Amino acid sequence: MFFAMPQLPPLLPVAAVYVLAAVLPSVFLLRYVYCCDAIEPEPPGLLFLLVLSGAAAALISGVLEGFGEWLLKRFLYQGDPLYTILLAFLVVAVAEEGAKLFFLRRRTWSHPAFNYRFDGVVYSAFVSLGFAAFENVYYIFGYGLSVALPRALLAIPGHLSFSVFMGMYYGRARLEANRRHYARASLNLWAGYLIAVALHGFYDACAMSGTAKATAVFLVFVLLMFAAAWRTIKRESETDRPIVRGRR
Repeated sequence: MFFAMPQLPPLLPVAAVYVLAAVLPSVFLLRYVYCCDAIEPEPPGLLFLLVLSGAAAALISGVLEGFGEWLLKRFLYQGDPLYTILLAFLVVAVAEEGAKLFFLRRRTWSHPAFNYRFDGVVYSAFVSLGFAAFENVYYIFGYGLSVALPRALLAIPGHLSFSVFMGMYYGRARLEANRRHYARASLNLWAGYLIAVALHGFYDACAMSGTAKATAVFLVFVLLMFAAAWRTIKRESETDRPIVRGRR
């Protein structure tokens, strides 16, 4: 007896297209960073856990941003330019980069696979792109495929760029900690975090302003940041060095 295969509901193929459009840009960049780790590839299980941690960071930062925005509205009018600047830097950037760094350090700082300086860049990128992929799913399902291309060209590489500079200093911090230079390790951790916050905050402030001048500044800034991030990945990969384990 012949049985016809049931047709999938129309919503399922559409949802699949939306998910692919949201996730593929991050997957492409994850593969690129992974391939740059030429000396010793990282454990797939750890990398997958970091991607999931990035998604968790997105959820947590969403809660923190909601509280920060509510607090900011109690003191400033929403149309005030100062409101936009403080929202971008002190709410969005601080919360998102802080959540990323929390999971990055929690998952990798004492992991035995963290034995080369460039690993810091790889780990940071995987957390950040996990964050970006989760955030992208939210945006594309909320606003449709029209936002997929601009986010693939701007937002996803933006998250990667923030993570590259955080990861560069994160790797140096681990190296200094293993040398028992704890003050230097702390300085490197703070440097990576604050640079990521500054870049993220400036990116968002320009994007949220919406003026022609801010848009022009935004495009120049993005091009320069992307170029600097790609050069940093290449340089850090080529000059990678082992981390000598010491007592913690």
